[in-house]
Amino acid sequence: MTPPIRSLLLGLPVALLVVLVGTARAQRPTFPEALDTWPNVQSRANSDPWIAQHHDSIRVMRPRVLVINFSNQLATDELERQTQKLIDAVAESSRYHGYSDPDAPAFLQYEVFKFIDLRDPDRSKGNGSRSPIKPDIESGINMDYSALYNERFTELYDIRDPWDPSRRLGLEELVDRGFVHEVWFFVCVDDWLRCYECIEIKPVYDEHYQKVGDEHRHAGNGADTDLTWTGRSLRFNGINHERGTGCAMENLGHSLEGMAHADVIPTFKRWFYDFAGFDLDRRHGLPFNSFYPLWGEGKGITYPKPDVALVKRDDEIFRLADYVATGGNVHFPPNGRRHYDQGNETPVLSTIEDWRIGSGSDGRDVARPWTNAVLEPYHAIAPDCMGAWLVYWRQNMPGLDNLQKDESGRPMKNWWPFLFY
Repeated sequence: MTPPIRSLLLGLPVALLVVLVGTARAQRPTFPEALDTWPNVQSRANSDPWIAQHHDSIRVMRPRVLVINFSNQLATDELERQTQKLIDAVAESSRYHGYSDPDAPAFLQYEVFKFIDLRDPDRSKGNGSRSPIKPDIESGINMDYSALYNERFTELYDIRDPWDPSRRLGLEELVDRGFVHEVWFFVCVDDWLRCYECIEIKPVYDEHYQKVGDEHRHAGNGADTDLTWTGRSLRFNGINHERGTGCAMENLGHSLEGMAHADVIPTFKRWFYDFAGFDLDRRHGLPFNSFYPLWGEGKGITYPKPDVALVKRDDEIFRLADYVATGGNVHFPPNGRRHYDQGNETPVLSTIEDWRIGSGSDGRDVARPWTNAVLEPYHAIAPDCMGAWLVYWRQNMPGLDNLQKDESGRPMKNWWPFLFY
């Protein structure tokens, strides 16, 4: 029986460092002297070389998020409530093996830097007229992410330089100074404003976690090719205000997948592909590397036995004998039969809770029958989309003081600092 989980952050204020809505002058941010916390007095901005150099000594990360509301239908109190719920869910998901260790600390402890409310005062439907839109795009994604850096939005943020109140700080400078590490924006999903779930541009690193010159790549779930590279990574999470925390967690899950697919951190890609089942072509000889191509009628997976998977793609059936699922991915838990399947009660062997730990008597990862029963405690935290699965999924990724080992048998790096490389 899975023991009840205990969230360490539920009930805390939305932020420890917060600039209130309507406040024109920013507080002077303070950074801790303790170098096991990030940001700190020595490193405060995304993509600082310090993060990679001190990766293994970081005990907690407190990234600051700029929250923007474009939806005319989302009131300020609801904006704050939804933001806090997502902060709590991310924190819970960063508690390594939190389902079995009630004292596991939350590694990711987000704080709100400022709420920016861009509702139209005379409208209660759709998105605000100040939403950044590319006017020449008739279909597909039309949000202009680069506009969030321009002078118009600098005025809308209305964040004064704490050391020179006569000037406002734009988004590039806010990120460069370490005031802001991530942007979450709430939208009403309609035909007028269409955005990606989660995008970012990230520096490219080599096997030794050194930057490869100024090389950079789009590393999210989609890409705005008009977005200018500023020299530092920045994640944009587009949140549908009509959905809940679980759907926002799904955005962030796809961002992890996108970071791996972009191959900006080679070790992370290798480890993540192994954990998340993006190596099925190599492991089982399938003509595709994951279950993601199994969209629509006539496609899916059945499990006649806990260690056998029958993969159906139209008229083709692939029998995977001695099948053991690893950690699964955003759309497919270990026993997922189709996309978004959290309801399968049929047990399938999986090493998700012992992946690369090797607790077996022969040093191999222990494969146990896995069902959706383990997700029950998480439905209250992230009840919609794949939220319950994703909180549990992330708790099994190598986090603080993890037990996993890399290819050489050494302790595996905590994955969460990679978010801010």
